[in-house]
Amino acid sequence: MPFAEVSTDIIGLFEEIVGAEHVIVDPEKRYNYSHDETEDYSFLPDVVLRPATTDEVSRIMRLCNEHSLPVTPRGGGTGLAGAALPIEKGVVLSMERFNKILEIDELNLQATVEPGVITEVFQNAVKAKGLFYPPDPASRGTCFIGGNVSQNSGGPKAVKYGVTRDYVLNLEVVLPNGEVIWTGANVLKNSTGYNLTQLMCGSEGTLGIITKIVFKLRGFPQKSVLLLLPFITNAEACRAIAEIFRAGVQPSGMEFFEREAAMKTIDYCEKIYAAKVTTSFPENMDAYLLCELDGNDDEVLMRDAERVMNVAEQFQVGEILFADTAAQKEELWKIRKNISPAVNAYSLTKSEDVVVPRANLPKLIVGIKEIGKQYGFNSVCFGHLGDGNLHVNVLKENISDEDWNTKIVDGIGEIFKLTVSLGGTLSGEHGIGIAKKPYMSIAMREANLAVMRGIKQAFDPKGILNPGKIF
Repeated sequence: MPFAEVSTDIIGLFEEIVGAEHVIVDPEKRYNYSHDETEDYSFLPDVVLRPATTDEVSRIMRLCNEHSLPVTPRGGGTGLAGAALPIEKGVVLSMERFNKILEIDELNLQATVEPGVITEVFQNAVKAKGLFYPPDPASRGTCFIGGNVSQNSGGPKAVKYGVTRDYVLNLEVVLPNGEVIWTGANVLKNSTGYNLTQLMCGSEGTLGIITKIVFKLRGFPQKSVLLLLPFITNAEACRAIAEIFRAGVQPSGMEFFEREAAMKTIDYCEKIYAAKVTTSFPENMDAYLLCELDGNDDEVLMRDAERVMNVAEQFQVGEILFADTAAQKEELWKIRKNISPAVNAYSLTKSEDVVVPRANLPKLIVGIKEIGKQYGFNSVCFGHLGDGNLHVNVLKENISDEDWNTKIVDGIGEIFKLTVSLGGTLSGEHGIGIAKKPYMSIAMREANLAVMRGIKQAFDPKGILNPGKIF
């Protein structure tokens, strides 16, 4: 079904709903909503709306559904798969005014939050009450919690605590026709019909607009230990990971990065933060693991740290750094969490986040480097290898535009084929959006995709909500 254009009359109706100051038609201001962190993509919407209540979202969706106007929901604009880009123009629905933490229920370990709350703001608010919301994507200082739900975001602590969907109990959602539903109940167990809450998590804004989220929380772990383990090769670091888990240790973070990632990020951090990095990264080591252990018992943590070091010493490991001060821990995590912006500052990238069973990581990372040689690209690899999730940033550097959009695209397809052959899939946390849409047939049979299209049709018969994403 072809989409209609946003007319002057429709703009007037939008102004009646949200107020003229929250209807953005100026091209320069609209541009800010035309892109995210995915390569250099930009799609200018016809209009940007900034509602502040569920009723306003409902009225907007009812109007857009009636007039067949495409609607793209948008959070903080930190996505890496183009899931919030208005490729059909139309309306961008920005959730930036949905920025309230509505309730923190300390007795039931729950919180009710609007989707425009910045993730780190939410984490700090519950931490002030001795509570813990573990999912911590690298962009947590700028990304919106609603976007985390829509993408099912993870982060370093996912290896021990799980991803965003593991903490979502219930959602208030505006459907494409304007109807408002709650997807579940504010309880820890629920076997009442289909699990619509989990269906919404990771749906990338294609099924409904999330307007409230009920999260479950945990008690905050009071102590942590951080180790930096250098290895002579990427494959050695990957082999060590599986053995650490086999030894019965459960890290709260198990992060991997190559030496090239470390060096680019150190330069970047020293410029951005105007402070010299004091941590030493041995020159003869090509890979590093950042292993965090957390809990409430010093003896248990030290025993587990010793176990990690004993396992690492079975491999080609260098001198292990035990970060024993808060400043050193902060510096190491700062390096890890700035890898992506540092690499993007160096070169335009195609950012992928493949995931495989942990034991297959050595074959994956060796294979990726071989594919890079075959197709003529350099890659910087890092990620949450404790749960098998590897971020692969393919660097444009001196590659021609023609090769970047043809040959390199084929090379990335080979990375995905390798990943699937190793029992993995296309994305661990970034989602599909538009960037990985062409590769979906590598990971899924047509029968799977047909079921997904059927779900989309049931929620959104006119196809107006975030069109052109996933499939």
